[in-house]
Amino acid sequence: MLSERQSRLLTQLLRRRNAYFKIWLGRLVFWGGAIGVGLLSALFVELSETLSATFMRGVARYWWLPLLVTPLGGAFCVWLTRRYFPGAEGSGIPQALAEMRHPGHIPNWRPLLSLRIIFGKILVGASAVGCGFSLGREGPTVQIGASLMNAIHRWLPASLHIQRNHLLVAGGAAGIAAAFNAPLAGIMFAIEEMSRGVEARMSGLIITAIVLAGVTAQALKGSGGNYFGAILMIAGDSDQLAAVALSVLACGLLGGLFSRMMVLGATAWKGRLADLRARRPVLFAALCGLLVAGLGMVTGGAVFGGGLEQTQALLDADPMSPAGSAHWYFVPAKFIATLTAYFSGLPGGIFAPSLSIGAGIGHDLVQLLPAQNLDDLHGLLQQQDIRNMMLALCMAGFLAAATQAPLTSFLIVMEMINGYSLVISLMVVSLISAGISRLISPPLYSTLAAAIVAKQAASAPPSSPSS
Repeated sequence: MLSERQSRLLTQLLRRRNAYFKIWLGRLVFWGGAIGVGLLSALFVELSETLSATFMRGVARYWWLPLLVTPLGGAFCVWLTRRYFPGAEGSGIPQALAEMRHPGHIPNWRPLLSLRIIFGKILVGASAVGCGFSLGREGPTVQIGASLMNAIHRWLPASLHIQRNHLLVAGGAAGIAAAFNAPLAGIMFAIEEMSRGVEARMSGLIITAIVLAGVTAQALKGSGGNYFGAILMIAGDSDQLAAVALSVLACGLLGGLFSRMMVLGATAWKGRLADLRARRPVLFAALCGLLVAGLGMVTGGAVFGGGLEQTQALLDADPMSPAGSAHWYFVPAKFIATLTAYFSGLPGGIFAPSLSIGAGIGHDLVQLLPAQNLDDLHGLLQQQDIRNMMLALCMAGFLAAATQAPLTSFLIVMEMINGYSLVISLMVVSLISAGISRLISPPLYSTLAAAIVAKQAASAPPSSPSS
């Protein structure tokens, strides 16, 4: 028989063991959720790329194929979304924010995060890209990640005191990191966009201080002031300054216009087309598909799909060859195609299309910079370097202006192109472009999230008066 003291000691040991077990169980569940976000992102990427490649092969063989597949496919995808996957439409980021911020008193709240939405977002989102629509998979991956973390919340031990919203932030940030293979951008997205508040304001102050100090030091010491010298950057200081100025002006204005049109389309669009979208969403999606198909045929297929392939082609191409140039109409065509795809009600985001629009802007603006002497190797390399610098700056600038998330935008581009030698210029362009955009448009994702909450509140049944 155990003594009373031994019994108490054994009980304490058992309780401590159970507490450690619950802690490690919670960690394993959380880690499993994060791994699941990565797996789902990889599945989404593979399915989207496979369907998009199949579509482009069909277009190359049958020129008339987009006129059939894009409108009919878009109409079917919208019908499928509204019938079986309500809540999966749109980018995914406003939906995740609305789910986090909606007031609890709204009755019959329609969930925007669920396992069903994960399935619909991947299936319908990849199919929409496979029909030629200019949509990205990065925003949808945020909703996918948040939905998966929302699902595992119930399996976490209550003793861990992990709030649901914290899991949603982690899931959304993991989605961005997995979609772009950019972990630093995922961290910054969590701070800047999904948890706006003191942390976001402090981060903006910190980055602004870094930019000002870095620009001042660079102005006094020149670009050769780095401890180990410049890496893969032979453009002169005057070239960088001109590139930054042109990028800020063009991307801030165009990105702000893009953001403004998206906000107006979701909150204040009036007229016959808006009425048609509300009353006949499937027919409206078919008409949107017809417009995208026409734009794709006019541009030789350049506006079809998310746009990462076109961006990669511009970055890799030889500027002296015909393949290294894009037509002037690529930017306005991609601009219109992306807005049209978004207004159609299909699941899909704007990150990848925004990067391709930014790359197109950079390609056009580089013609305004002083030409280098192409008769020697140094001049040729410098011209290539200036061109790629302009593309990178405009990618970050337009994405920052469109999303008004400058810190996330410059980190995404920096990590995607390994552009650490451009870090100061990328930060300057992103911050100022986003500032210009704020003069034109309210914050994109928070405004759309507020509109979603207001729409659900307006459709909720009136509460019965208390007796």
